[in-house]
Amino acid sequence: MSARLMSAHAFVYLASQSPRRAQLLDQLGVAHRPLLAGSDEDAEALEAVWPGEAAEGYVQRVTALKLRAAVERLKRRGLPPAPVLCADTTVVLGRRILGKPADDQEAREMLQSLSGRSHRVLTAVALGHGGRCLTALSRSRVRFAAVEAAALAAYVDSGEPRGKAGAYAIQSSAAQWIAHIEGSYSGIMGLPLHETAALLRELQVRF
Repeated sequence: MSARLMSAHAFVYLASQSPRRAQLLDQLGVAHRPLLAGSDEDAEALEAVWPGEAAEGYVQRVTALKLRAAVERLKRRGLPPAPVLCADTTVVLGRRILGKPADDQEAREMLQSLSGRSHRVLTAVALGHGGRCLTALSRSRVRFAAVEAAALAAYVDSGEPRGKAGAYAIQSSAAQWIAHIEGSYSGIMGLPLHETAALLRELQVRF
């Protein structure tokens, strides 16, 4: 057996509550275990935007913070060592960063601002193990058709925008409004598979 196969990692820890990211890892055939923040951690505070912060710098900074917190969590819990995978996705309209809406009213306002316009979706990925940290950034562009007020209100009332950057999910019924995308569909979902696979291979994760 080669040294590469002997040192290959059988699984990764996924430090994300997103079921979409778990599904995308399943799609790649990557075994994964959850490594979620405990009640003693303020995970939402990591996503705060600094005044004047550029979107690409923001999403990469947040992902690095998530990875650092997850690695410390792994050590604190005494879990078996394995690579830790983190990601963060944000929607950018012009220079405005659209994170997760605080409530339905903010979700409605976000969607109204996206209606009939193009925006960017940025997803940063970080994979850490043994003192190494590998990173990647996926950049995509999405164009929304004009959305009727009644359809927008029904989508907000469905609860789907909650916990979603930009108040929508591309794999939800909001897909009917998406006229065009450039970039990575999986990146827009929350985990760009092309970039993620390259990081996993570099750290010799088996899949």
